[in-house]
Amino acid sequence: MRYTILVLLILILSTLFAAAQNIGSVKGAVTDSASNVKLENSTISILDHKDSTLVSFTRATSSGEFNIEHLPRGKFIMLITYPEYADYAEEFVLDSVNHEINFGTVNLILKSKLLAEVIIKARPTAIKIKGDTTEYNAAAFTVQPNAKVEDLLKQFPGIQIDKDGKITAQGETVNKVLVDGEEFFGDDPTLVTKNIRADMVDKVQLYDKKSDQATFTGIDDGQKTKTLNIKLKEDKKTGSFGKADVGIATKDFYQAQLLFNTFRGKKKFSAYGTLANTGKIGLNWQDNNKYTGGANMEFMDGGGIMIMSNTNDDLESFNGTYNNEGIPVARTGGVHYDAKWGDDKYSINANYKAGSLTVDGSKVSLSENILADTSVIKSNTNQTFHNFIFRQKADGMYQAKLDTSSNLKITFDGTLKNNETIDSYISENRIGNRQTFSNRDLTNKGDQNSFNATIFYNKRFKPGRTISVNIAPSVNQSSANGFLKSDINYYNNEGARDSTVHIDQYKVNDIKSAVLNSNITYTEPLFKSLSLTLNYGLGINNATADRKTFSPSSAGKYDVLVDTLSSDYKLNQLSNQAGAVFNFKQGKSNVTFGTRAALVNFTQRDLYTGNNFERNFTNWFPQASFNYKFKERSSAWLYYNGNTTQPTIDQIQPIRNNNDPLNITKGNPDLTPSFTNSFNLGYSSYKVLTEQYFRISGNYSFVTNPITSNTMTDTATTRTVYQFTNLAGKKPANFYFSTYFDRRIKKLDIGLGLDLNLNGSTYYNMINNELSFTKSYTYSGTFNVQKYKYLKYSMYVSFGPNYTINETSTQKDRNNNGRGFNTNGSFSYFLPLKMVISTDINYQFRAKTPTFNSDFHLFIWNASLTKVLNKQDNFRALLTVNDLLNKNTGFNRNAYGNIIMENRYTTIRRYFILSLVYDFNKMGGSKAK
Repeated sequence: MRYTILVLLILILSTLFAAAQNIGSVKGAVTDSASNVKLENSTISILDHKDSTLVSFTRATSSGEFNIEHLPRGKFIMLITYPEYADYAEEFVLDSVNHEINFGTVNLILKSKLLAEVIIKARPTAIKIKGDTTEYNAAAFTVQPNAKVEDLLKQFPGIQIDKDGKITAQGETVNKVLVDGEEFFGDDPTLVTKNIRADMVDKVQLYDKKSDQATFTGIDDGQKTKTLNIKLKEDKKTGSFGKADVGIATKDFYQAQLLFNTFRGKKKFSAYGTLANTGKIGLNWQDNNKYTGGANMEFMDGGGIMIMSNTNDDLESFNGTYNNEGIPVARTGGVHYDAKWGDDKYSINANYKAGSLTVDGSKVSLSENILADTSVIKSNTNQTFHNFIFRQKADGMYQAKLDTSSNLKITFDGTLKNNETIDSYISENRIGNRQTFSNRDLTNKGDQNSFNATIFYNKRFKPGRTISVNIAPSVNQSSANGFLKSDINYYNNEGARDSTVHIDQYKVNDIKSAVLNSNITYTEPLFKSLSLTLNYGLGINNATADRKTFSPSSAGKYDVLVDTLSSDYKLNQLSNQAGAVFNFKQGKSNVTFGTRAALVNFTQRDLYTGNNFERNFTNWFPQASFNYKFKERSSAWLYYNGNTTQPTIDQIQPIRNNNDPLNITKGNPDLTPSFTNSFNLGYSSYKVLTEQYFRISGNYSFVTNPITSNTMTDTATTRTVYQFTNLAGKKPANFYFSTYFDRRIKKLDIGLGLDLNLNGSTYYNMINNELSFTKSYTYSGTFNVQKYKYLKYSMYVSFGPNYTINETSTQKDRNNNGRGFNTNGSFSYFLPLKMVISTDINYQFRAKTPTFNSDFHLFIWNASLTKVLNKQDNFRALLTVNDLLNKNTGFNRNAYGNIIMENRYTTIRRYFILSLVYDFNKMGGSKAK
């Protein structure tokens, strides 16, 4: 906490010092020299005389006048620009004597009248600043034929793209890429950057997209998404284009992809398909988050309880994620359509995606669990797995501007999912001379249907006064059935078998839920700089969760109900939420403060046993924020958020299951809520002309009355029982501190970046009723270099060291402190005869520690050779080698708290693949290719 206060004081003092230095001002008026017309919206920029960095800027009023205040002392250049007029520049100095300068009337001259007999060809302006939006002019950058948007973005100052297509802009991750302001295939940016052609792009806009509520009311609610908007050329909005890619590899690997797009003005249709077993799965993590659902309960941010999927249920479902474990076979496809009409008053946006993913493999896990008495449970588990999922998703959005003061937005999405999992485990647990052997087979087949919708209506009465209504119904249904077969053999110190536990069961689950959430928000301007936002929300959640377990009868049929492992829950929830938030905005400062409160009634009834569980609780969510904008693209911020966390139903009254008989969860009805306090502060600045970005930020959070686990392990049977408990007087905490600097060196035409990070945490838990703690700290630094030269080469290298400190009370003499080093790089070089050679590397190093007695090295090297096969440069062949040195052995290890684990698994290793890629294009009158 001391560090947080210190940094806050530094920011405040810096603000006061800056304010004391900013004592100068300039003013004047801009007109046409011939017609004496006032040039409204002329851009007046103040540049530092030494390096031409942008200090401040403004636009002329309707009378052509301008006034820029709070300028520091020094030597500057005033630059005035206006379309079709010649630029005007004048030097000036601000000091203690000349701190107010009046330029009077500045006359601009039309370019057509200035040296009309001379034709000057200059490079178009590359970057423009429009308020909080940075706009890149595609005409100022050069790309090779058939290049995609991704190749164009790589040349933009302040933007980096890694080998997986992840976009970083001005130090922050870009999570949304739009096309002409509309979503394109939902939230997968790569379907835009790897699909849309670079020669179709007119401008690219970078900005922080606000929430619908903040956009409408003009009151910042803190919800922002770093967004790129691809604006197409007018003559490139009609026609068709796409790409076909087919590859055959050694070791039975393959991949194929087809992309097709046809645009007709304000109507767009696109389709894609992917077939691959190389890890190119086509469904990103955002989709995975949306597709899961079904069987557990947890408390939501608004105070309610959400019924959701539980991957720890009796019947574990495969959610469709691939984490490099196993060999994937993916088949995916989708279509997109969007249109605008009625002078853009109405719009529709729709997507449909379908895909299947099969993952097969094996995994060996070794672990050590160190107990409070320093005894150690050593485990060795061999797993084979088969996972399959097929899912379909449709989503759409309709927007209408009903009149000049009201809007309507309707969204929906529906998902159908079928999955199948088959897992087999052979495990050995050892503590001293005692051993436990287990064989366990789990099978599961499941189906899930879900539908979600939102209706958002807003109306503006007068400046600052608005009302918004949001209604969000959703329906979920999932069913699953499968078998659990397990044999556990217990051996004593002499190696003789004490006992055997045999399990042979058939399980059936059926879960349904219906949710209706609604919210009304009203904003009222109290004074010129102060406004109030009031909201009320009502939530209704009804669900049923029927789980049955059967054992076989003498006839061999699974028709004997196991009462102790069966349940039929009925859940009803009613929540009322209200809140008030004040917003104060004056000059360069923006302050918000307020709170929300939620009253929730939750009832759970077990229809089998007749047991009832009812709980009424109140959640508080205080919030406060302070933002200060020193000048354009330079700001500081401080946020505070408080959050009440109620114990989950699984922690209080867990659903009975025995999918892992050696690990059992027990409920604790005496649990009370915990409260989390979180502080976030920072400063960032971006200078467009020097392409320099700087950011420093930190976060500190701690939890009072935390809910943590109490792990009880029976050393005789190695069976572990988990129960949650409150820890009075202990405050688990997390913090991070980060500094990032990025700048383009124009003389060398390279981009340089430096990232320094420090993060740490303190965690408490109970082991056999004894308090245990773990403290962890990680120091890391990363330096990156980026350079691109048209039709010559492109390069990106990132490298840096790290050091980790781990301290745990259960193994003070066996810490896991150690150093490490990470390197990522990619390089492409253009050869004669239309050939390109490319390579990328990923190297990780972890030094040995008292816990791990050997160094860990991982070096993955990929390379490719591309040859263009025709004069149009749209047909090419690629020879690619994955994992050239065959070093990807499928291995990881980690240690945290009292558990040390090492995993070896099936993964994709070295293969060679030959691909043919064909780009076709008939846009804006261009010839078909």
